[in-house]
Amino acid sequence: MSTRSTYRVIEKGEYGSKKWANKLVLLYIQMDGYPSGHPSEIAEWLASGTVVNGLGINQKEQLLFNGAGCLAAQLVEKMKDGPGGAYILPIQHRGKCDEEYVYDIIVDSNTQTIEFIAYYVTSGGYDNKPPRFKKLYSGAPAGFAEWVGNVYSKQE
Repeated sequence: MSTRSTYRVIEKGEYGSKKWANKLVLLYIQMDGYPSGHPSEIAEWLASGTVVNGLGINQKEQLLFNGAGCLAAQLVEKMKDGPGGAYILPIQHRGKCDEEYVYDIIVDSNTQTIEFIAYYVTSGGYDNKPPRFKKLYSGAPAGFAEWVGNVYSKQE
């Protein structure tokens, strides 16, 4: 049986005293979605990049995310290499795709930082119950690999 997962990319910010958030994309992946699978690779990839607001001439050699929309498009490109395996779904399907894990990638447009959050799905899916999630990790993408090595792998 495959370990299904979804990634949700969210852009958030603050304008004056008003906070806002836009859920941009839900990417469903059919296999290897346990934390030590492709999510560890995605967290390392995110940690190796930089969120920017505008591109300069000499920035071609670096991994850059020109905002959350650019990051979302690059994530789809990274996970999709042909037919099957990865699908874009409506945001409201999160936790209802019989996935075991869900991941949030939150891009703060004010601080230009990325937060990576991992959840285990405790209920929901195809049984028509509302999805419930247990938060496993929340923090910078760079800390996710350490969490997987120190905490998650000991729980398996």
